[in-house]
Amino acid sequence: MDIEVLQEVTDDVVEAFGRLLPQLSSSAEPLDATALAAIVAAPASTLLVARVEGKIVGSLTLVTFPIPTGVRAWIEDVVVDEAARGKPLRVAEALTVEALRLARESGARTVDLTTRPSRVAAGRLYERVGFEQRESRLYRYNLS
Repeated sequence: MDIEVLQEVTDDVVEAFGRLLPQLSSSAEPLDATALAAIVAAPASTLLVARVEGKIVGSLTLVTFPIPTGVRAWIEDVVVDEAARGKPLRVAEALTVEALRLARESGARTVDLTTRPSRVAAGRLYERVGFEQRESRLYRYNLS
């Protein structure tokens, strides 16, 4: 398995996100090459992909940004193809470990993420790599 920072949007990348995104969110709009290129070009976003034998089987977005109290980092939109889940490859773990390395390299002191309580396996993964659950209240304002 290879973990890479996505630098270029090709047909196989568009196909992979067409396959992966519905596994992450039933409400997310499909992404075309232009939308994916905008994510890749965004200075705050680092889009990681996991490839097995050249095929993209997972992705993770690391978002880093400076604020007055320091550099912040968030992990968002972690998804592994259903066909690659539960395998000894540990795709999500490899993506997460690489994201933590890149966050540290960027100067971030902490990395945050959220996961739904129903995603028990994801919670175990994050705890296994060293995340600690925090007592917090998450607020969302829906702009649509």
